[in-house]
Parts: sequence; C-alpha cells; structure tokens
Amino acid sequence: MYAVIFRAKTGVQDALYSDTVNKMRALAFDKYGCIDFIAVTEGDEEVAISYWPDEQSILNWKKDPDHALAQENGKKQWYTSYKVEVVEIKRSYGFNG
Repeated sequence: MYAVIFRAKTGVQDALYSDTVNKMRALAFDKYGCIDFIAVTEGDEEVAISYWPDEQSILNWKKDPDHALAQENGKKQWYTSYKVEVVEIKRSYGFNG
C-alpha cells in the first residue's frame, strides 16, 4: 500500500475550491481506487493523506485531466505553496478497543 502526503499553505479558497475538493475526492475513490482520504486544516496549513493500493493508481490519478485542472487552480489561487510526498507503507498496525 502507498500513501500520498499533501502539505500546503492555503491561499484564497472560495466556493469553487469546496466544489472541486468534493469532486476530486469522489473521482479518486470511484475511478482510481483510492482506499482512504483524510484532510485537516490548522490556520493556513493543510495536510491531506490519501491511501492507494499501488503506485500505478497514484500515477493514473496524477494524470487525470480534471485533477490536472484542479492542480492548476491550486497553484494560481488556492495555495501559496505545497509539497507532495509519495511513500510506500511497509508496516501498518493499530488498536481498536
């Protein structure tokens, strides 16, 4: 399993941003096999972590034309900076009491 960690400084996030986030999330799950997606914002910092079955799914998601448009809008308005890290999960465990 792989994870994509997206860290950003937020810019102007308008109604189009909210609509786009919802559409991109649905697209990632429905078309590209995203397993889970978690996002938090604190002040002007946003962190989103998505989980994927394999690296090819992530690459396909990155190439999606709607996702590419969302990325361009992110660069132009919604974020002042961002960083993306793709990591392979070697081990995962937890407790659910």
